Amino acid sequence: MRPINLTEPMPARVAIHQVSQWPLWMLAFRPFFLGGGLLAFLSVGYWLLILTGHASWHLSIPATLWHAHEMLFGFAGVVAVGFLLTAAQTWTGVPSISGKALMWLTFIWLAARLAFFVILPDIAHFNLYAALTLQVIWWLGAIAVLANMLLKANSKSNYPFLAILAVLYGLNVLYLILVLKQNMQLALGVVDTAVLVITLLVGIVAGRVLPFFTAKGLGLTAQVRTPKIDKAVMYLSILAITLFFINKLFLNTINPALVVATVAALHLVRAGFWWDSKVLRVPLLWSLHFSYLALGVGLMMVAFSFYSSAIQFKDALHLITIGTIGMMILAMMTRVSHGHTGRTLAIPHYMAVAFAFLLVAAITRSLLPFIIGPHLAWQISALLWLVAFSLFLIHCTPILTRRRVDGRRG
Repeated sequence: MRPINLTEPMPARVAIHQVSQWPLWMLAFRPFFLGGGLLAFLSVGYWLLILTGHASWHLSIPATLWHAHEMLFGFAGVVAVGFLLTAAQTWTGVPSISGKALMWLTFIWLAARLAFFVILPDIAHFNLYAALTLQVIWWLGAIAVLANMLLKANSKSNYPFLAILAVLYGLNVLYLILVLKQNMQLALGVVDTAVLVITLLVGIVAGRVLPFFTAKGLGLTAQVRTPKIDKAVMYLSILAITLFFINKLFLNTINPALVVATVAALHLVRAGFWWDSKVLRVPLLWSLHFSYLALGVGLMMVAFSFYSSAIQFKDALHLITIGTIGMMILAMMTRVSHGHTGRTLAIPHYMAVAFAFLLVAAITRSLLPFIIGPHLAWQISALLWLVAFSLFLIHCTPILTRRRVDGRRG
């Protein structure tokens, strides 16, 4: 009889260990970008089927609120975390999450997406409680990893990213609690606030990478820096978010429009300083510049929507969610996927088409509802979004799931 070796791993453990060694689990950007891209395609695809009457919706959360949750806290959230956990390794020199830990964190995020569709007749709102629980675990896990890296390196300049993720986590929890309490109006106010919080993250990241990427991509000898405007953007954005949150949830007599307009103007000034017409030759640059320009224009439209019914708040907000958040995410995921796998920044022509489609999608959703009708504008915009992210998945799935071309780990 063969003696029992207690040190020999069980087959299941061997399988998990082998899977955790796949290139997909080497750094956070790999599974989180892939998951974000898939969610962007599948959730908007389902949303388009609902809009066109080809799919029904019977869940306890209204379809519009599910769509908002998945786009902000599911899609934008996972891409932001993937970017930060990857960038933090470069900033601090502290190893980021990888292997089994990253695999389980990814599975928790995926389970939260699926939880919305799990209905137990004997337990009311089981899907919402399950999604809430899983989102809490995922956010806390991601924040803990980033905090550990930044605190180990005493990287104080990056502490604001911890605060932003913590605020997004808090807004996500509050959003789902309000949905459970059937307070849909306040829930929408929370998710709209989350959009502005993500614009704060975009503003900080853009201030760091856009001048650098532009100078490097165009072979310039110096970067265009705007340190005073950068600080003003951050502090005034925090004030604008606070006033907006108060307006939406507590006291609608508090009008954030003037502060929002000031932040918009500062973004437009920075966009002007950073602009160089030569970026039009480089898709990975013009996509970032146009997405940042959309932020200034979108925030200005949001500010005007408080004074005039000619500009609908939701239309203005979608210029930001599609034109800024969606397009910058698409461009950054493509760039980081190339850069962190040892590839050159040369991308196929169809990725430039993807960027252009997303820009047109933003314009269609935000500016054309009054001309061609809201429902048609929404459908066209969603279709363009789907084409853009399908092209991303075609191009970047092999990159994200294979080893670096230079043989290094990461």
